[in-house]
Formats: sequence, C-alpha cells, structure tokens
Amino acid sequence: MTADNDKTRTRKASIDDVAKAAGVAIKTVSRVLNNEPNVREETRQRVLVAVKRLNYHPSPSARSLASRRSYLIGLVYDNPSGNYTIEVQRGALARCREGKFLLLLHEVTGAGEELTQDVMAFANQTHIDGLILAPPLSESEEIIRALDEHGLPFARIAPNDLKHRSPYSDMDDEGAAREMTEYLIGLGHRRIAFIIGRPGHYASGQRLKGYKAALKSHKIAFNADYVRQGDFLFDSGLEAARQLLALPTRPTAIFAANDDMAAGTLMAAHEMGVAVPDQLSVAGFDDAAISRTVWPPLTTISQPTYQLSYAAADLLLKSLLSGTPPKPVRLLHKLIRRASTGVLRNPD
Repeated sequence: MTADNDKTRTRKASIDDVAKAAGVAIKTVSRVLNNEPNVREETRQRVLVAVKRLNYHPSPSARSLASRRSYLIGLVYDNPSGNYTIEVQRGALARCREGKFLLLLHEVTGAGEELTQDVMAFANQTHIDGLILAPPLSESEEIIRALDEHGLPFARIAPNDLKHRSPYSDMDDEGAAREMTEYLIGLGHRRIAFIIGRPGHYASGQRLKGYKAALKSHKIAFNADYVRQGDFLFDSGLEAARQLLALPTRPTAIFAANDDMAAGTLMAAHEMGVAVPDQLSVAGFDDAAISRTVWPPLTTISQPTYQLSYAAADLLLKSLLSGTPPKPVRLLHKLIRRASTGVLRNPD
C-alpha cells in the first residue's frame, strides 16, 4: 500500500480521492453519485468501485452547493387509514433512497385555505426540491395552484380528473370496484351492500360508481338502503355494517371501499351472530395488512399502494433531472379471493 493510500485510509475520503482512484473528472463522479444520465456504464462502474473501496460518503451540504439542490423531497398526506399511509411512505422512501434523496414526511391538518397554507409552509421551511401529493391532497385545485405559483415541482398519487401537466400515478378504481361487485354477483349474491369511503375523496366516488355499474350491467336494481357512508376508518365500517345487518331484509354481501371498514364489518357480523361467509360475504379494497390478519381473512382488491407511491417518486425525480414532466403511469389491480366470501346458500 502506498503512502498516499495510507493517508486516504486514515482520513475521510473526498470526491477528489474518488475521481483520482477512478481516473475520471470530479464532475463525472458527481454525475454518477446523482444518478444522472449520459454516463457510460463502464465509467459508472469504475466510479462506484472507487466509492466503495474508499468508503466515500458525500457531504450533503457540499452536494447541495455543487448542484444547487437540497436533495430533499417532501411527502404530504392526509388519510385516516394508517395501513394505507404506511405503504405510501414506504414506496416513496424506497425510491428516494435509490436516488440518494432524503424524504421528509408531513401530515397536514385543517381544510380549505388553512390546508393550502400548511402545505406551503412545509415547502418553504424545508427548502425541498419537490413534493409528492398523496390523495386527497392530490385532488386539491387550491394546493396545485399554490405550488404552480411557487414554481415547486410535484407529482401526484391517484389524483382526480383535473387536467394538469404534473406527473402522476394511478389505478382504475372504478374498474376494480366493478370487478369485485361482479365477483360477488357471480357467487349468487343479489342483495349486495356498499360502504362508501371518505366523503369528497375522488376514489370513494369512483368505487361507488363501479359498484353501481356492475349492478346495472346485471340488471340488479340499485337499492339506496344498501349503501352507507363511511370514512375509511374501522369504526365507520363497524357502524355502517350494524345498520345494514339490522335491516328487515338484510344484504347477503357487503363490499366496503377499504379493508379497515371491511374489518369493521366482520366485527359487526360477529357481534350480531351472522356467520361469515355462510350467511354473509364480506369484501374490502386495498389488500392492506389487516386483510390478512382478521378472521376470516378478507377477499379484497389488491391496490398497488406501495408501487403507486414508488412510481410517483420516480416520476418526480425524473422530472427534476430532465426538466420535463414524464408521462403518467397507470398500475394494475388484482382481485384477491380469501375466506370472507362464498357462494350464496339458500337464496330467497
């Protein structure tokens, strides 16, 4: 080992050391570390080998000064479902780590102008390079307008039908709810109830729309008594299911717009002595962890929540590097069949 190598080993390696070891310019090292395009793969690998051998860790402050970026991405969210929120956080965090960005989390409060001020205060105080908006914030025209005025790049997860140039990731909520309802119809159910998600949430309306479309396509009359308002929380599903199961002619299947409310439905059925799935089929939406831990485990729609968040973060990072908003990404859902649903027995 040379004297120069001895010195490098005993002090913290610098970007100059990496450039010298890899035989490239300092700017090339910076481009590799920032995952920027237009670097030959052979050169990239040579730099990465030098980084690992020298145990080089770039200084966040120096990196920011060199690139005029903070390398901070913000994720703002306002969703009462803890299961959903955790998956959103995990997906965005994974992509930011890959891109060597730090992810800052911010749960917002309030409504209307207060909500917009909360989001903008977070953006201004943290000096983030970009923002990821989780639903229902991704549906807010006021927040989007404020971000445009501020000139802050952002990406949206599962937005509404507002036309905007910002990149986004989504899935077909209406189609997924229609598929689940048709699955229940295929099991012989005709008295199918639906528990709506949070009021004002775009996905809530889309899932209700899919439920209604499936009934109509199978010539099953829509019955308003079989629809109850929830808010994506367990307790709202519990209360809605209690009301539905207390009807003179109760439903034989209940489809809740998320798994938390479906879990509440299972508890209501247990409380009232209604056997699942022999007397009542129960279905949810999300394929959250709770869908596999309740009894019986829930038939549900697997919403790719982690992947939606990962994709939104990926679109934002690509937008920051290229300066051009990438095209939206639509991900696929999947119907997961478990023990909470079954063929209708003794139809009347």
